[in-house]
Amino acid sequence: MYDILIKNAKLRNEKNLKNIAIKDGEIVDIYEGKERDAEKVIDAKGALVTEAFVNPHLHLCKVYTLMKMSEEALKDYHGENMGKAMTAIELAARIKEKYDEEWIYPNVKKALKLAVENGVLYIRAFADVDSKAKLIGLKALLKAKEEFKDKLYLEVVAFPQDGIVREPGAFELLDEAMKLGADVVGGIPWIELTEKDEMEHINAAFKLAKKYDKPISMLVDDAGDPTLKTLEMLAVKTIEENWNGRVLAHHARAMALYPKPYLLKLFALMKKADMGLITDPHTGPLHARVKEMLEEGVTVALGQDDISDAYYPYGRNNMLEVAFLASHILWMTTREDMETLYNMITIYAAKAMGLKNYGLKVGSPASLVVLNEYNVLEAFRNHDKPRYVIYKGKLVSKI
Repeated sequence: MYDILIKNAKLRNEKNLKNIAIKDGEIVDIYEGKERDAEKVIDAKGALVTEAFVNPHLHLCKVYTLMKMSEEALKDYHGENMGKAMTAIELAARIKEKYDEEWIYPNVKKALKLAVENGVLYIRAFADVDSKAKLIGLKALLKAKEEFKDKLYLEVVAFPQDGIVREPGAFELLDEAMKLGADVVGGIPWIELTEKDEMEHINAAFKLAKKYDKPISMLVDDAGDPTLKTLEMLAVKTIEENWNGRVLAHHARAMALYPKPYLLKLFALMKKADMGLITDPHTGPLHARVKEMLEEGVTVALGQDDISDAYYPYGRNNMLEVAFLASHILWMTTREDMETLYNMITIYAAKAMGLKNYGLKVGSPASLVVLNEYNVLEAFRNHDKPRYVIYKGKLVSKI
């Protein structure tokens, strides 16, 4: 007897309805025909059933902090073609002087509960680590990771938001964060003041990644400045250190201003480094050149980025909503585009994060969503919560 049987499921690449059999946390069969015995039977009624959603970029320690500060950082980040992005980060850093797990942890739990309800079961979450935040946010995220381990998969990134070279003691704090159990070494090299310091920032992150045998996630070139080149630096360093497939870039908004010849060279480096890129076009007026990356075979995915913080006032940890917004911003509105966008919140995002054995296939963990809608177009149009959310064979949400 199966633990769960989902019958009459519409799969994205199948014409006929399927039954999905789940046992001991895994998908054990996908078949057509007669219903078999199961402890629990879910009738999808012809609605879309897919892999669970993936959010590879979320500043989780900062969620719901917008009301604790002025809107000056928001104005600077979104204004003047992002020419004052660095100023915005410096303004936003003030909230960290008030960091306290007493209010951070409830905010984190609220965001993760939304994730489960929205079927977002794989998250790479950033925690600021610096002289102001210290390890307060990181410890809150590690605590939440343990509390939610039976409902979703959470990776914690130790993130030096204010720099490594320009922020005294940041490297030592990052080292301590990795000892405490952080899953990913973070970075933001473009925030440094010189190219030499940008390279030192990248080198420091690789030193820790190699010491603890961990992947790297770096926010690169996140401003309206065409002279920024930290994505290139990161790709070259990845190749030199043979860390291919273990480094993920985020944002790269300056890419919007690059000339085409340099862009193509950059894409070639990224492919050689097996490096994906996470873009969040809804959180800033500039964004990476998504269509061109897709055309050149670069892995690109979408992230939520922020939920009601100094950089973005909205957000529900809902990747269908993120893809809906991206469809407009990127002008990806054909049916083929919509399928690509759906991949960018599932398959491509999982690849970017390096998730193993992810997917809706026999032998994979049974982490699935049963939607209300019958196709991707309607799923994006409504961006509703799924009817059922299953994580590793366990029903974790139902409406």
